[in-house]
Amino acid sequence: MPQRPIAEDLIRQTAAGPRLLGGRRCSDGKVVFPLPQGAEGAQYEAMELADEGTLWSFTVQRFRPKSPPYAGADTDQSFKPFALGYVELAGQVIVESRLKVEDFADLKVGMPMRMTQVAFPTVSDPDTFTYAFEPA
Repeated sequence: MPQRPIAEDLIRQTAAGPRLLGGRRCSDGKVVFPLPQGAEGAQYEAMELADEGTLWSFTVQRFRPKSPPYAGADTDQSFKPFALGYVELAGQVIVESRLKVEDFADLKVGMPMRMTQVAFPTVSDPDTFTYAFEPA
């Protein structure tokens, strides 16, 4: 597994496994992901999000996204389609995520999902990883 997360303050490594790092707004308790940074971040307290949820919606990305904003190190020739979806973390927030699955036909709205980590080499750093969800 690569050594560095794609972004700081995105994933926290815990004894129970990796957790996404979200924020709870101090004024009303609203949960957001990712944890806001800068001046806005002062309004939130960091919190570890649930590592399991329910697939809310998904699609398959069948062509390489445009750069920027896409930062992947792949090329048009080496690009491999991937699933992308929204996973509902009950009582917290809905998270947009890559979905780790061998066969896209296995994905079903409403299925249980769990967080994992996947390599995501970028143009500027080939040794990075990001979060994803996979069928539980």
